[in-house]
Amino acid sequence: MTATLIAENTALWVLLAFQIAMGGFDVIVHHEITERLAWKPNAGQELALHAARNALYAVLFGGLAWLRPTGLAAGALIAILLIEIVITLWDFVEEDQTRKLPPTERVLHTLMAINYGAICACALPFLWAWAHEATGLAVVNYGLGTAVLSAAGVGCLGFAARDFYTSRRAATLYEPPLPRLGALLPGRRCILVTGATGFIGARLTASLTAAGHEVIALVRSPARAGSLTAPVTLVTSLDQIPANAAVDAVVHLAGEPVANWPWTKRQRYRIARSRLKIARDIGIWIKSRPAALRPAVVVTASAIGFYGERGEESLSEADGTGKGFAARSCAAVERRAASYRALGVRAASLRIGLVLSVWGGPLARMIPAFDLGLGGPMGHGSQWMSWIGRDDLVRLIAHTISCLDLDGAVNATAPGPVRNAAFAASLGKALHRPVFLRVPDFVLRYGLGEMGTSLLLGSARVMPAKALASGFSFETPALEDMLRSELGRMAGARANTLAAPPRAALAMGERRSL
Repeated sequence: MTATLIAENTALWVLLAFQIAMGGFDVIVHHEITERLAWKPNAGQELALHAARNALYAVLFGGLAWLRPTGLAAGALIAILLIEIVITLWDFVEEDQTRKLPPTERVLHTLMAINYGAICACALPFLWAWAHEATGLAVVNYGLGTAVLSAAGVGCLGFAARDFYTSRRAATLYEPPLPRLGALLPGRRCILVTGATGFIGARLTASLTAAGHEVIALVRSPARAGSLTAPVTLVTSLDQIPANAAVDAVVHLAGEPVANWPWTKRQRYRIARSRLKIARDIGIWIKSRPAALRPAVVVTASAIGFYGERGEESLSEADGTGKGFAARSCAAVERRAASYRALGVRAASLRIGLVLSVWGGPLARMIPAFDLGLGGPMGHGSQWMSWIGRDDLVRLIAHTISCLDLDGAVNATAPGPVRNAAFAASLGKALHRPVFLRVPDFVLRYGLGEMGTSLLLGSARVMPAKALASGFSFETPALEDMLRSELGRMAGARANTLAAPPRAALAMGERRSL
């Protein structure tokens, strides 16, 4: 009788379907893609909890899909429901201690908790009735319901195994020591950094302060400034810098992320304006200062998008601009930077390639798919990818500040560009995963528009001619070197890493002596 009732309980099946859909979205989108928990050193405990919970869900879904448990078996399913609640509460506490959840994940967790309560309210009466019968397991088949629960159980079991493995792997991960800038940027200097809370800016700021330099961070979001390593002076506008403060150099990294999709007319305007407005403000600020207190150099972030689609050409700083939005935007930024020379300031524009690191940027976004064995080339795969390791970029910025010969355009790319197919193969090899999926050209061209064509299918074989000629040496000049550095860490090496530096504790507008 109860088997018939559970089969006819539409509300229970709908609630289970919602829970499965929301859980799958949470795991794939939040845990794997946006938060990349599998590659966070401090996520080991959270991943272990996820593994335990997914294993329980696998048993729960599998048990309800094919079996009618009675007696002690039904009591075991009731215990699983209750244990899952305990694990979820424990997981909430662990998340609050180790990371800041994005708003979508918080909302989804709330909806899943409410939905789980409703599932318990519907399922417990059946399970309680079964628990009072003689112990046994009867085979049942609910048709589509059995198929859905079986698929969910297999998925939960797979992610339970993956979460268990990655929870153990987390102990072997660590962020590498900060790049040493002493020989590249000797002495003690005061450097103004825009975009200091970003993927590149935060690493640069930490490296500069570790090397003994004074950093003034122009920040837009006070909430994000807490992630900066102390000591850092925080300002929200250039007017807050005292007129008598001697600022030796400016590094302009701020700007709307180019990879934000879609490239609507409004988004293009935001991308271009975000960079040009701050660049213009920097020019006004420099002009307002006494000549003796003006910075000696401004290093501005441009991009290899300056060259546009160039096929098989080998490109140096002497080559002209290409076509398309990215090329026009980069050219406009570089023209603004060039105007600083009229104020007696050296102006270097770094044409930055793909900045690679496990800790952010395009490589971090690629890793989840490749780690699951779902990675592969983009389109035809023959397009050239010009890249640079994040720490090499930090070192090159420091070198550019101190090297008087570096002026104008400077290609910030490693000397070993690779084709996209070779990049995919190298990443798969580094992760010990197969690489067999290929994203078709038309998906990127028509799905992402000019953004997909420019950023993912565009070919630019860029060489760092001026950086090499100035004597700069790349620590990871080849892709295999960079991937080995980022992905080949061993647990025993953790003991050799530097202690984490203190976080910035200065309030907005508060300054050290300048």
